[in-house]
Amino acid sequence: QEHHVESGGGSVQAGGSLRLSCEASKYFVSTHCMGWFRQSPGKDREEVAYIDSDGPTKYADSVKGRFTISRDNAKHAVYLEMNSLKPEDTGMYYCTTAGDCGWLLMPQYSRWGHGTQVTVSS
Repeated sequence: QEHHVESGGGSVQAGGSLRLSCEASKYFVSTHCMGWFRQSPGKDREEVAYIDSDGPTKYADSVKGRFTISRDNAKHAVYLEMNSLKPEDTGMYYCTTAGDCGWLLMPQYSRWGHGTQVTVSS
């Protein structure tokens, strides 16, 4: 497909868990960096986590110890395991890929999905 396809979002109570999945587009190559961003109403798009082609990961301080990113190059997929969810984790979660992890937010160098909604209630 032309764009990445995210799935796994939903509504959970605080303390719950969700696992997001992203099937990458037909343009994906295994050397690409893969990441997850989120956006809440009235806020800028926020980097949640990314994983480079050879495995190094980076997490936003707000999700460290609670979220885990992983990838399966054979399936052209990236995942986000989210535990101990908080109401502030609510937002639209987007999967993105780029040739370099520093390019994930640059539209001219990255490719995005349409997002999957995560809602955490208190």
